[in-house]
Amino acid sequence: MNAPTAKILVNDERPSVRARALLAEMTLAEKIGQMSQVEATYGYPPEYLGDRLRAGEVGSVINNVDINVVNELQRIAVEEGRLGIPLLVGRDVIHGFRTIMPIPLGQAATWNPEVVREGARVAALEASRCGVNWTFAPMIDISRDPRWGRVAESFGESVLLTNLLGTAMIEGFQGEDLGEPGSIAATAKHFAGYGAVESGRDYATTNIPDTKLRNVYFRPFEAAVDAGVSTVMTSFSDLNGVPATGNSYILEDVLRGEWGFDGFVISDWDSIRQLRIHGLTENDEESAYEAANAGVDMEMAGDAYSNHLQSLVEEGRIGLETIDRAVLSILTLKFSLGLFENPYTNPDAFPGYGSERALAAARAAALQSVVLLKNDHSVLPLRSSELESLAVIGPLADARYEQLGTWIFDGDEELSVTPLRAMQDMVGGEVELRYVRAMQNSRSCVNPEFDAAAGVAAECDAVLLFLGEESILSGEAHSRADIGLPGDQVELVRRVRAAGKPVIAIILAGRPLTLSDVVDEVDAILYAWHPGTMGGPAIADLLFGVESPSGKLPATFPRLVGQIPIYYSQKNGGKPPSKDNVVHIDDIDAFAPQTSLGMSAFHLDTCFTPLFPFGHGLSYTDFEYSNVRVSSEAIRVGDTVTVSADLSNRGDREAEEVVQLYTRDLVGSITRPVKELKGFRRIRLAPGETRTVRFDLHTDDLRFYGRDGKHRVEPGRFHAWIAGSCDAEMRTEFRIVE
Repeated sequence: MNAPTAKILVNDERPSVRARALLAEMTLAEKIGQMSQVEATYGYPPEYLGDRLRAGEVGSVINNVDINVVNELQRIAVEEGRLGIPLLVGRDVIHGFRTIMPIPLGQAATWNPEVVREGARVAALEASRCGVNWTFAPMIDISRDPRWGRVAESFGESVLLTNLLGTAMIEGFQGEDLGEPGSIAATAKHFAGYGAVESGRDYATTNIPDTKLRNVYFRPFEAAVDAGVSTVMTSFSDLNGVPATGNSYILEDVLRGEWGFDGFVISDWDSIRQLRIHGLTENDEESAYEAANAGVDMEMAGDAYSNHLQSLVEEGRIGLETIDRAVLSILTLKFSLGLFENPYTNPDAFPGYGSERALAAARAAALQSVVLLKNDHSVLPLRSSELESLAVIGPLADARYEQLGTWIFDGDEELSVTPLRAMQDMVGGEVELRYVRAMQNSRSCVNPEFDAAAGVAAECDAVLLFLGEESILSGEAHSRADIGLPGDQVELVRRVRAAGKPVIAIILAGRPLTLSDVVDEVDAILYAWHPGTMGGPAIADLLFGVESPSGKLPATFPRLVGQIPIYYSQKNGGKPPSKDNVVHIDDIDAFAPQTSLGMSAFHLDTCFTPLFPFGHGLSYTDFEYSNVRVSSEAIRVGDTVTVSADLSNRGDREAEEVVQLYTRDLVGSITRPVKELKGFRRIRLAPGETRTVRFDLHTDDLRFYGRDGKHRVEPGRFHAWIAGSCDAEMRTEFRIVE
């Protein structure tokens, strides 16, 4: 197909100028058409969408990746439409397209923006091959409740980590120039506070004080705006009584007014009409009114705008300037993407699926995402020369689809390499691998294969036990009240443990799980998340010591679900718990008199600490931190202090460590968290090597939104830590003075 000549010509090539010239030629109906995204998932879309495309009633289509269909839809829009306006073609390209990266939470465990950026670039190239030019990622909701299914889509609980990885993903998708082939528009979602839904139930209500919104939940979105993200998606949830899709405070006052966002806002799936279900509006017409006036520019997969916006404008309830601003931003993005010059896609212009680059990116991401949670007696790495046989047990050892994780509509299962397959390729000629599936899936109950698994475990030198949850158990609308290992996996662990051989658990999951039932029943735990296409080779490399684990937890692992929410940056409170002021339920005497035991904030029936803290992750070597210090004990507002520490590799192998900087503001106009992540860096050290690691900390890095409604740093005392996790003790101190 030949690209058509633009029907509206201007001398200025700036996208916004061209968009304004085109807007001046549009009818109200055509403008409203640009604000409508329609589903194109069934039958032959050109047949049932053709007339609407010709009439200019559609601005975007979603969920069709058949290149012939996409090109035909574009042809009708640009060659048969009055003004020849091409379509935005949207798709959820979340953590890969055909080649799948680890789930975003797994990518967060890499603590490596470069890995995340490259994964998004590969995904954009593969999606572009199908004509997709717009993705609904990254999800940058701060997520502190692992019961929430969409925690899998997040970068975890830390503001800084989410800021940096979200920005990296945006840069990977959008490239250096949106107009370059292979660049697709990114979407920051879900604005705002969606990760704080009550009890982790998807779509539920959120209630977040303004100071917490601004100090936590808003900040990744402001970073995304600063990074030039093209679009922002609203949250499904109610926020402090006003659903996000009808919330002018967050969309107009904050997003556009304070941050200067000049892209466009899209609703989540049919969330405009859902304003009625929330109870904010009486009908779809009122929903369209609320959403448009709140600042939602495009409706995803609903018809409130197409059915009601024109009459609302004609009645004077919605100003034409509101419509024009929305359409101008939509058209500007289309010009920026180069769609008017190149609306059609030639697949041969892009790399094939599963290219060498794509598989390398997937393998690198998987390798760095795996977290070594425990490794008693240095049972890992395995040494093939010392083994005759290995028992490989569990439903996720050879499950190509399940290791891909949630949100992989277009993932190619045939590209997926499982751990069993990778280990067969690596050591199959040296070590006998005896595989017992034991469970049909992660939810299965005790069955005769449990006995077979125990028998094989007894006959082998060591056991690799693949546990976790299937991909269907996490993601949107897949929240869980009990986040322990599903099915009878705990019983499987106990049966295998009874064989008396070393047991290594490899856990594939879409969220942090509560592992208290099994943590003492195994010798080592590798937490692999849902690691994507190349998860198998990465896991094999780590099991057999080709590489040392270097992943770090992006989310706290609770001991019990009743500890939730538990996260590293909680407040101290007036009565903080410590090992000296807590009491366990088993230590209470029978018929004890009523007293305020411990007088601190803890649960009687579990420890006050998590099972594994944020930032935790072991290595096959021993890293030692020492000599934490600051360049100055006092700095002025506007200055920089350098926080340093010496990192030594005390082990006998080369490895990478993620060095982490934390601070605490001891006194503020509002109470401040006990620790906040302020920097991190991957450092690779040879055995015996010591290196000084330095972080430059500007006073702006310590700003927060205070009681006076201002975002600034407050003078006072600060503690600083450099360590391998948030569970650090060695610290230094400095002051900020006026």
